[in-house]
Amino acid sequence: MFPIGDDNSARRSTPVVTYALIAINVVVFFLELQRGTAFITEWAFIPARFTDDPSRDAVTILSAMFMHGGWLHLGGNMLYLWIFGDNVEDRFGPVRYLLFYLAAGLAATFAQYAVNPDSAIPNVGASGAIAGVLGAYLLMFPRARVDVLLGRHVVAMPAFLVLGFWFVLQLVSG
Repeated sequence: MFPIGDDNSARRSTPVVTYALIAINVVVFFLELQRGTAFITEWAFIPARFTDDPSRDAVTILSAMFMHGGWLHLGGNMLYLWIFGDNVEDRFGPVRYLLFYLAAGLAATFAQYAVNPDSAIPNVGASGAIAGVLGAYLLMFPRARVDVLLGRHVVAMPAFLVLGFWFVLQLVSG
């Protein structure tokens, strides 16, 4: 099951924030690839390091939100952001959407921190922010259908099933 799009016929605006977020995530990922482990260690959110010195490490709360653990992590997150983020941005407006996206990412980071503040494992990825966007999509468009590639066929499926699949993938890969 591979989502390929949803109905954008009611969208009234160009999703510039969604496109910008995708571009930033891709650029940061290429920086990760180019600069390697040192870049990840410096810019990822590491709960134990934050516990030791929150003021020194505060910037990583935001920077980690734009990093990814690999091509599939990046590709999956950006695909779901592209399909669902544009509709949420259209409803919220660009500024409220950006603030919501960042707040969801921050909430996810602090949820991980609350569970294990002594963890030395880097937290990277936009999954928390995207989970917030997907939750908003479900609330705003509860009857929406999403086109998915199922084998060789394109099938319209209820959005809640497609988003449920994303959630299960997050649990399995996490």
